[in-house]
Amino acid sequence: MQKIGMVSLGCPKNQIDAEIMLKRLQDAGYEITPLEAEAEAIIVNTCGFIEDAKAEAIENIFEVAKYKQDGALKALIVTGCLAERYRDDILEEIPEVDVVVGLAGNNNIVNIVHDALKGKKGGYYGKKEDLVIEGDRLLTTPKYTAYVKIAEGCDNCCTYCAIPKIRGRFRSRMMQDIIFECEKLSQNGVKEIILVAQDTTKYGVDLYGKPQLASLLKNLCKIDGIHWIRMLYTYPDMITDELLEVMKSEKKIVNYLDIPIQHCNKEILKKMNRPGSKEELEQLLEKIRAALPDATLRTTLITGFPSETEEQFEELCEFVKNAEFDRLGCFAYSEEEGTFAANMPDQIPMQTRVDRSEIVMNDQLSIVLKKNEEKFGKTVEVLIEGYDDYIRCYFGRSRADAPEIDGKVFFISDRSLEIGTFVNVKINDSIEYDILGELVI
Repeated sequence: MQKIGMVSLGCPKNQIDAEIMLKRLQDAGYEITPLEAEAEAIIVNTCGFIEDAKAEAIENIFEVAKYKQDGALKALIVTGCLAERYRDDILEEIPEVDVVVGLAGNNNIVNIVHDALKGKKGGYYGKKEDLVIEGDRLLTTPKYTAYVKIAEGCDNCCTYCAIPKIRGRFRSRMMQDIIFECEKLSQNGVKEIILVAQDTTKYGVDLYGKPQLASLLKNLCKIDGIHWIRMLYTYPDMITDELLEVMKSEKKIVNYLDIPIQHCNKEILKKMNRPGSKEELEQLLEKIRAALPDATLRTTLITGFPSETEEQFEELCEFVKNAEFDRLGCFAYSEEEGTFAANMPDQIPMQTRVDRSEIVMNDQLSIVLKKNEEKFGKTVEVLIEGYDDYIRCYFGRSRADAPEIDGKVFFISDRSLEIGTFVNVKINDSIEYDILGELVI
C-alpha cells in the first residue's frame, strides 16, 4: 500500500479541501501517513492570500522536497490557493515540484496522485467554480470539533483581496446537504460545529434570494449531540436583527461574532470597496451588545492601507480603544499583485505599516488584560482539549475562544478528566491572552 502525506496550510476553508482530498485518497486504497519521511507522495495544500502566506507555502514546499533525497518521496504535489493563483509559474520556478493542481483539479486528486507516482509531471487546472465544496472527509481536527463549509468564493471584491480571483464567485451549499453533513458529524462524536465561508452572513442569497444563515442555524440546533455551534467570518453589513434573535434564543449557538471590519475610517473603507463608517460600526456594536450582553466580539484590521494618513490611523486607534473588542488581530497591509489596491498611489512604507499594526496590538493587549480581570471569580464552560504534563493542568476553550486563533483556558483538577468533554471552570487569573482557573465540581 503506497503512503501519502499531506501538509495543509492556511484557513479552515482550505483545511476542509484537504480533508476531502485525503478521504478520497484513503478510499482509493492509499495509506495516509503523518510521517513525511515514509510518504511516496506528499501534497502541500497551500495558502496564497497574502505575502506571508505565500512565503510560508514556498518554505514548506522546499522542506518537503528534501525527502526526495532523505526519504521515500517520489512525487511532490502542490494544491490550494497558491497553485490556483500561480499555476505554471510554480513548475517553472520550483523544479522540485512535480505536479501543480488548481482548485478544480482537487476533484480528480486520486488519478493525479496515481499518475504522479508513475512519473507524470505537469499542471491540472480547470474552472475554479468547479471546486468540489462538499463530500466525505478525513477529519484533521480533534474528534470533538469540525469545521463545516457552508459556501465557497466571494462577491465582495475588496480592493486589497485576491480571494475572488482565486476562489471565484460566491456559491452556497444547499441547506439540506449542510444539515445532513452535520448530522453525520454528530453521529461520529463531533460536539462543536464551526461554520465557515468567505462570508458566512451572505449564506443562501444566491440559492434562496435572501440570507438564510439564521434559518440554517435554527435547523442545526435541532441536531442531537451537537453542543456548540460557532460561526466565523460574519460581515458587519449583514448581521441582521433576525440573526441576533436566533443567537439569543438558541443555547447551542455560542455568542461569538467574528466581524472582519478592516478599518473604521469612511474614506479608507471606501477605497477598500467596503461599506460603512465609524459611526455605523459603533451603532452595530451597540446593537449586538444590547441583544447579546455576553457576546464575544472579534475583528481583524489592516494598517497602512494606501493613503492612510496619521490622522486616519489615530482615528482607528481611538476606535479600537472605545470599541473594546474581546479579540482582535491587526495586520500590516500586504499589496497583492492583481488587486486594485496594489496599483493605488500613495503606498505606505512597509515599516510604517508594521509599526502601526504593532501599536494597535499593544493597545488591544491592554483591553484584553482588563477584560480578563473582569472574569476573575466567574465560572465558564470549557471544552477540554488536553493535559499539559509540564505545568500539570488541563487546558481547553470556552465559548469565547475559537480554535487556533484565540487563547486557552488552563485549569487544575484533582480528578482525571476526559478529553473532548465539557466542564465548568472558575477563573482566578490570566497570562496575557490565556486565562487560568480550577475545576468546579
